[in-house]
Amino acid sequence: MLEEICERLEGVKMTIISGVSLVISFVLSMKEIFLPIDPAWIAVLISGLPLIHEAIERLIEREGINKISSPLLISTALIAAILIGDIFAAGEVAFIMALGELLEDMTTDKAKAGLEKLISLEPQQARRIINAELRMQNVEFKEEMIELDQIKLNDVIRILPGETIPIDGVIISGNTSVDQSTLTGESLPIDKNVGDEVFSGTINRFGAIDIKATKINSDSSLQKLIKMVKDAENKKAPMQRIADKWASYLVPTAMLIALITYFVTGDIVRAVTVLVVFCPCALVLATPTAIMAAIGQATKHGVIIKNGEALEKMGKVDTIAFDKTGTLTFGKLTVTDIISLVDDLNKNDLLKITASIESMSEHPLGKAITNHARIKNILIDEVKNFTMTSGKGVGGQFRIKNEECRIISGNEKYFEENKIKISDKAQRLIEDLRSQGKVSILTAINDQHVGIIALSDVIRPTARSMVSALKNISTDSVLLTGDNQRTAKYFASQAAIENIHAELLPEEKVKNIIELQKQGRKVAMIGDGVNDAPALKTADVGIAMGSMGSDIAIDAADITLMSDDISKIPYLKKLSNATLKTIKFGITLSLTINFIAIILSIKGVLNPVTGALVHNGGSFLVIMIAAMLYDKDFSQSIEDDQSALVEPQKI
Repeated sequence: MLEEICERLEGVKMTIISGVSLVISFVLSMKEIFLPIDPAWIAVLISGLPLIHEAIERLIEREGINKISSPLLISTALIAAILIGDIFAAGEVAFIMALGELLEDMTTDKAKAGLEKLISLEPQQARRIINAELRMQNVEFKEEMIELDQIKLNDVIRILPGETIPIDGVIISGNTSVDQSTLTGESLPIDKNVGDEVFSGTINRFGAIDIKATKINSDSSLQKLIKMVKDAENKKAPMQRIADKWASYLVPTAMLIALITYFVTGDIVRAVTVLVVFCPCALVLATPTAIMAAIGQATKHGVIIKNGEALEKMGKVDTIAFDKTGTLTFGKLTVTDIISLVDDLNKNDLLKITASIESMSEHPLGKAITNHARIKNILIDEVKNFTMTSGKGVGGQFRIKNEECRIISGNEKYFEENKIKISDKAQRLIEDLRSQGKVSILTAINDQHVGIIALSDVIRPTARSMVSALKNISTDSVLLTGDNQRTAKYFASQAAIENIHAELLPEEKVKNIIELQKQGRKVAMIGDGVNDAPALKTADVGIAMGSMGSDIAIDAADITLMSDDISKIPYLKKLSNATLKTIKFGITLSLTINFIAIILSIKGVLNPVTGALVHNGGSFLVIMIAAMLYDKDFSQSIEDDQSALVEPQKI
């Protein structure tokens, strides 16, 4: 990275020297001061020789029509200007092209380190149980730490709380809750019991478990995720400059017109002038200058665009696929409902009792309830004889009105095991909460079900207005999530998204994006988790949430929202659209100026120096038009779109 910075600084320095030498040459010629060596030679040597080298290199290395490139045309004009003794024109052409290349280089950075960070998720060692069959018979057994590549199918691996699961397997002993966000993006840890599957790269959040290895090495879920990122990365093609796309037509056309001009007029100066004015300097500058201005504009609004290719592609996007957790939602558990089922227990008392018993638990749901109670300034009391069952619930004794009571807090399965009845009314409430994407914690006092506390992720308040603003600029929205269908539908309805795909693993998100692309859609994907990385890379444009998104998602993406403000998506789309229009206008303008200059050159109105100045002026005109992107306000129209919408419903 340091080497790239040094090379870029060296390029800036050389370009400045070239420009200064041309200014000196021009001033001296105006004052009719002639030196033994024209200072413009400095620009020819510094900026011209690399162009000639590039043209020759392409002639040697490329095949067919690809041999013909814009550097070949520029080099031809440069050499022709030197042969007729017009060194200033030669230096001026070389300088403009060097400046254009420098501007383009400043907008391009293809270095992405996300793959290495993804690989680092995989633990290097695992804890294998020796003579696992003796463990099942309560006979002494041994553990050994082994390297990951030493694990074999059906080996028994022990995973302690807080450890990353090293391989795919099935739980044969213990209960726990597993954070599967790396694979599914689900905001809630999933309770796991004997017989349930666990996946490599996920995190064991609670109890110790023993698992039997079912997939190892390259077959594991994490390794498949890594492979998908690699495959998607290989599909990315480098941005090809517009001038090079058209060079196969421009070069022979320019040479043919120059030759015809010479044979018809017999004037070599006119022929050289045609080559000079035909140089696509403005054409080359149209793209990088517009992109550079747009990237600067986006940075002011907290949107980081990694390269010009992403900005160009974003302007063509007609479909945006959203992850749910941490993207449309905040990705944080929040208490949403406190429901008392008995008359003599109010909401605050229910919260106090549940928070007190859950305060001794490490489960994320218990922590969320405890934190909510503390925010409400509800005092948490001491609990005696605390017990817990991993992935199911907790219990203990709690004093209520000077009476020691047995408290149970947990899920429905835990209530069933403790023979606590859930009434039909309570069951309907639980189902209704579940339909809203919420998870319920049940509380019982002395084996009587007394209340329900529901928790949920919370949708971002700007989600609905953002989706509507995108619709107003002819951009469709799609939800791709690992959550269950019911939860996905609920949150999609909050954001006014109609196209929903739920219960997706990372490879299924990729398949959905590929299917949209097959339909002719240009797709942008926005997400925040490791599980979104393959989809971000597969989409035409990947957009990551910056402040809370994983490093891997950010590195996999082309664009990053630094403030996690999804209301910036319509702004980004409008900016990209405007950038594409500016580029097309700049190209059209440059070709128009070139066409007029060619006519004037053939008629002898322009000579190599005045011709160089004309297309130099055209180049700077293109730059000025592109620079207007930096100061144009695209956010106001988006705010107007959003202010006209109904305030989104809050959960």
